[in-house]
Amino acid sequence: MNDFSNKMVMITGASSGIGLEFAKVFAQEGCHLILVARSSDKLHQAANELGVPCEVLPADLSKEDEVRRIAEIAKGQGVDVLINCAGFGILGTEAETSLSDELSMIQLNVVAMHMLTKTFLPQLCEKNSGAILNVASVAGLLPGGPHMNTYYATKAYVASFTEGLACELRESGSDVYVGALCPGPVKTNFMVNAGATEGFGIGVEECVAYAMKKMRKGKTLIVPSAKVRFGLFMTRFLPRSLVLKFVGSFQKNKK
Repeated sequence: MNDFSNKMVMITGASSGIGLEFAKVFAQEGCHLILVARSSDKLHQAANELGVPCEVLPADLSKEDEVRRIAEIAKGQGVDVLINCAGFGILGTEAETSLSDELSMIQLNVVAMHMLTKTFLPQLCEKNSGAILNVASVAGLLPGGPHMNTYYATKAYVASFTEGLACELRESGSDVYVGALCPGPVKTNFMVNAGATEGFGIGVEECVAYAMKKMRKGKTLIVPSAKVRFGLFMTRFLPRSLVLKFVGSFQKNKK
């Protein structure tokens, strides 16, 4: 999908970080936006600043009935582009972390993404145009993530689901684009919210600009940052046990 101008774009997790940056970029393309996140105040503030028509839909997508409510509101509005960006992580061992928190994370990172994709995909396929970008993580392309174990597993689901779906669409000759954005660390509040000491990594502007560039080229797995791409490539030549040890050490140092 090369031309995003004047499209109807739905973005989850749109109140901050990567989701908000996507909203800014699509606003510059003259798109109409449907903004979804938990914070009504932040969404309305963003909508007021973006300068394009926006529908604000506050919702907690870690609750299945809220996902269904949002899907029902939005599915009749001719969505052309869906950005599944809502998600969070939890830093800690499985013995330490809360079961209820992890179930909420699975619901948001996996189930909400799956449900919204399944809601809008048939519409896009019917008109044979449009795009879905699921925000995963480089974490989803690694063997596992000690000390953020469940988060890594959720992002592996997102990456695997998206890559398989993209293959199905190519085999059918569809012009619908589906991709997974798999960044390494990005300078947002994500890691702070996960329980780490501070946010770090590449800037959100760099991350989203790279994602948009690769979406236009039809790239399925999008990994911003040359350093992260090189590191990911090198893991192919290392024993999985060594990669897991390195990842675990990296996560422990975030505390």
